[in-house]
Amino acid sequence: MSDGSVIVIGNFDGVHKGHVALIKAARDAEPGAKLIAVTFWPHPKVIHRPDQVPALLTSLDRRIELLRAAGVDEVVVVDYTVELSRQTPAEFVDGTLRPLNPARIVVGDNFRFGLNNSGDVRTLADLAGGDFKVQVQRLVGDGAEPNSATLIRKAIADGDLDRVRELSDQVFQFTGIVVEGDHRGREMGFPTANLAVDPTMAVPADGVYAGWVTRRDIPSPRWPAAISVGTNPTFDGLERRVEAYVLDRTDLELYGVEIAIDFHTRIRGQVKFEGMESLIKQMHADVDQIRELLADL
Repeated sequence: MSDGSVIVIGNFDGVHKGHVALIKAARDAEPGAKLIAVTFWPHPKVIHRPDQVPALLTSLDRRIELLRAAGVDEVVVVDYTVELSRQTPAEFVDGTLRPLNPARIVVGDNFRFGLNNSGDVRTLADLAGGDFKVQVQRLVGDGAEPNSATLIRKAIADGDLDRVRELSDQVFQFTGIVVEGDHRGREMGFPTANLAVDPTMAVPADGVYAGWVTRRDIPSPRWPAAISVGTNPTFDGLERRVEAYVLDRTDLELYGVEIAIDFHTRIRGQVKFEGMESLIKQMHADVDQIRELLADL
């Protein structure tokens, strides 16, 4: 293994195709080196523009999981504080990057850092002083614009899961602890695992989706599921929820368990039905459609 490490730097929300390309470039450049991803938590806008903080695509734990799956050996999470935001580029390099013993640092060509984003890739190369190499990776995109967490957030908000996979090579995943619901699903023959919607996290558009459920606390199969996002307008609900019915399973006890819900395809939008009978009829049709769709995946 190389004496020094190779470092990639970024927010890495969602770990999309552009992030994976950056990691691959770093690995290819220094195959024997320890590959370290430097990321930031919370999102920098929490400090700079708290009224404009974007909905996150992944939790920090999920981000670390995806970075490791992409080939990173270690993830260094930098606590993004007011004090950090006031560091000059030189202070950031000396305080955060040099202690990681970099032989090479690989960043995207839009990389900015330091007080008021005053540092860029040329600044980083100047500050290296010959102690480490700086490699710039061109951004990955479709020719019109580069991949970004912003584009993925829009696709999720639109319920466009095909676009999400196109940008990220992943099925969008939403995680949370199963909480008590209204038990209406069980009464109708479709018991659901209910997750409260965290306003800081991205959630697909209201509607019904095909996807899968997995337990996060123990090794678990990936169960095919019908997923609902919304407020249950048929019952004049106000609280937005994510609910998942594992197909043909009424025996699962998931209260208090952390689960992952993978969204694959939007089946339809949210509808207010005239009564429970109409809703149950539609739910049977949704489940039949979802079962058929997932059988081919």
